[in-house]
Amino acid sequence: MTENELIELINKIIILKCESVDIELKSAKCGCPESLYDTLSSFSNTKGGIIVFGIDEKNGYKVVGVDNPQELQKKIAEQSLSMEPVVRPLFTIAQYDNKIVCSAEIPEIEPFLKPCYYKGKGKSKGSYIRIGDEDLPMTDYEIHSFEAFKYKIEDELRIKERVDISFLNNNSIDGYISLLISKKPNLINIEKKQILQLEGIIDKSNFPTLCGLMNFGTLPQIFSPNLDIIAVRCATNNYGEENNDGIRFIDNKRIDGTLSNMLIQSLAFIQNNTKKSTYVNPLTGKREDKTEYPLKAIREIILNALIHRDYSVYTENDPIRIEIYDDRIEVSNPGGLYGRLTIDELGKVRYDVRNPYIASILETLEITENRYSGIPTIIDEMKNANLLPPKFEDNRGVFKVTLYNTKITDSLNEDLTNQIIEKCRKPRTKEFLAKEFGFDEKHPSYFFNTYIKPLIEKGVLKYTIPDKPKSKNQRIVVS
Repeated sequence: MTENELIELINKIIILKCESVDIELKSAKCGCPESLYDTLSSFSNTKGGIIVFGIDEKNGYKVVGVDNPQELQKKIAEQSLSMEPVVRPLFTIAQYDNKIVCSAEIPEIEPFLKPCYYKGKGKSKGSYIRIGDEDLPMTDYEIHSFEAFKYKIEDELRIKERVDISFLNNNSIDGYISLLISKKPNLINIEKKQILQLEGIIDKSNFPTLCGLMNFGTLPQIFSPNLDIIAVRCATNNYGEENNDGIRFIDNKRIDGTLSNMLIQSLAFIQNNTKKSTYVNPLTGKREDKTEYPLKAIREIILNALIHRDYSVYTENDPIRIEIYDDRIEVSNPGGLYGRLTIDELGKVRYDVRNPYIASILETLEITENRYSGIPTIIDEMKNANLLPPKFEDNRGVFKVTLYNTKITDSLNEDLTNQIIEKCRKPRTKEFLAKEFGFDEKHPSYFFNTYIKPLIEKGVLKYTIPDKPKSKNQRIVVS
């Protein structure tokens, strides 16, 4: 960061009057804070961030400056050496209103080095993650998720107590092996048990793995009751809220069985609880049904949840959830994004696979392609249906996909919508946006109500100060 960039950042902080996911403020008027360990850890474990010293948050975000920047940097460096792995801050010193301010940029560390923690507390108590403007202790599961990637822990190959090979469906196993050999002829001379071991279906002691049970078990949920799907059709647009007739759920079902069976049942549940319309195909002249949401996108979302959910002991009691509302469908699964993948990279890069054996079996069964095409398919299907883009969220060990049934042409011009979203990658005022897109900046209400408000209501955009929508410091940014 250059001096000018630090000054620009301070100007932005004074205007917005808040910290953020990547900005932490410290007064430091009387020297370095005694403990920066939580922030050093959280920034290192999240997306990195900047600690700005010399701004008093409790005094209206006033620039108070620091008295001894040299000593401040020394103390910060000393605390950084107490982290595992060691944190390497990058310092910048600048003058602002005749006062000295200092910043320390904390880079995100590589995924295979996470979690970064304070050695004085140990890994379990000294690991933090950044959520909003807070440094929060990592849960045991969050620590495990980093460890699982670092050490290639294969939770899908765990063995369940009291389970032997008799709990696998032998006919399904034989059918799978025949199909596998047809695709890989070199396996024809290998014994059945060895093939099952190579495929991750049984271990070396011939006990079924979770991968084997979830794909070929007679009823996997006997041993893991919550490795299933909870599907509900909500009566309102708020989960659990009663409608005027006192009904909370119009339909609800617990879906169990093998992965392929749960996929079929989930699709049937969604089709039964979403709208269909009939139209005449202009190319064929035949009447055809059109679903409220593209079924191909729905199928990919459920498949992704089944394949990429976390199968560790930490999430064994957490089912996949399908929630259908009047205006949207939400599908969430335990297990956030795995390895090096980030939300911004979804559908753009090859990703690390949490459960490669499960993915490989479903590919052999021709249920999935296993070609990293799921996310692009979801995005394309929603676009082709002229619906709002899907929303992907990764929040503390839960990955969620939301599809909205709002047609872009109902209230929004598609090109303009995409331009607004891109412009809001940085926080913007509604006056700025109105002017940017050729509307009256002095009277931006029409532009806001027609183009911005629907995107906020759908969660595509959000306020920077959600509790005070009319604040003079209010900005609009991508969710």
